[in-house]
Amino acid sequence: MGLVVIFLFFILRCIVLAEADLGINKDILDKIAKTAGMGGGIHGLNPLELNSSFSSWGVGPSSPGSINLLNAWKSHKRKKEIVVAVVDTGIDYDHPFLSGNHYVHGASPSSRNYGVDFSKGAPDKKTPADAHGHGTHIAGIIRSVYPPVKILTLKYFNPNASGLENLNATIEALEYATKIGVDIINYSGGGPSSSKKELAVLKRAEARGIIVVAAAGNEKSNIDIERNAYYPASYGLSNIITVTAHDQKLSVLPSSNFGKNSVGLAAPGNKIKSALPGGLSGYLTGTSQATAFVSGVAALVKSQYPNLSHGDLKKITVSSAKREASLMNKCRSSGRLDAGRTLSSAGSSAKKQ
Repeated sequence: MGLVVIFLFFILRCIVLAEADLGINKDILDKIAKTAGMGGGIHGLNPLELNSSFSSWGVGPSSPGSINLLNAWKSHKRKKEIVVAVVDTGIDYDHPFLSGNHYVHGASPSSRNYGVDFSKGAPDKKTPADAHGHGTHIAGIIRSVYPPVKILTLKYFNPNASGLENLNATIEALEYATKIGVDIINYSGGGPSSSKKELAVLKRAEARGIIVVAAAGNEKSNIDIERNAYYPASYGLSNIITVTAHDQKLSVLPSSNFGKNSVGLAAPGNKIKSALPGGLSGYLTGTSQATAFVSGVAALVKSQYPNLSHGDLKKITVSSAKREASLMNKCRSSGRLDAGRTLSSAGSSAKKQ
């Protein structure tokens, strides 16, 4: 597949950057597969996928700052199908990297029905096409972390709509995801203004035990300070995991929001390679991308330990983060996402129940 680089900036504040391919060493993955005797992969998770042209340094076993995904895959055993609602700009239904991941409530996905479009003036509610690229990129990251994940695409963004109209569309999407009872909601957007309606629907999601993974935002601000609050990340609910972004050197990105109390942990967010519309791949940077890594790990853990409460899953994800001096006082955990540690901690928690 080709590599496309797009330059854009909009309300979600994600920046697309070009750079040389950060490929993962295929020889290493071949040796791992042969040593483990994994002709069909590890419990259906094939490490050779980590060398996909749509995957990033964030999942690479030999990449500095990666999320230690291979160790999680080695011990993972799927017990439940997991649905992640991606509230974003839509998706490229025909993208080869996402062909087996579409989910539609109460029906089989098809080119005429592959999600719900809540954006203002949507011509067809059942075809949330991604004319922007952000939603496809986020879905690709989640899938790169947990390949069997099911993605429910809920489109809210219309570039010609007002901020209030996009917010209302977001609330409708969150309401739908809550009503049908998805496992996880990934919301990589947000803004500086709170909304009583948005808070109310997120509280209903909390009551249903639905985890919401939210971006800390990209305003270079400490969101512990009230005037810098970023929503929905700053609502402080028990089901919201707020994520900031780090680079390959384990430093919080200069553009990323942070907060010792408001932000749970950091995850890869610098020059992240993933899927883009048209069957392509490209790089995006920001807390949006970091959020998707956490959603992917949450899906992986929830698939093996489906009875974990939203509170336990949040606590485990944050407390198992790998502490780094460079992340001190930047988030509650002072650490970064570690898939292997998170899955191991979930196992220990499940045994105590």
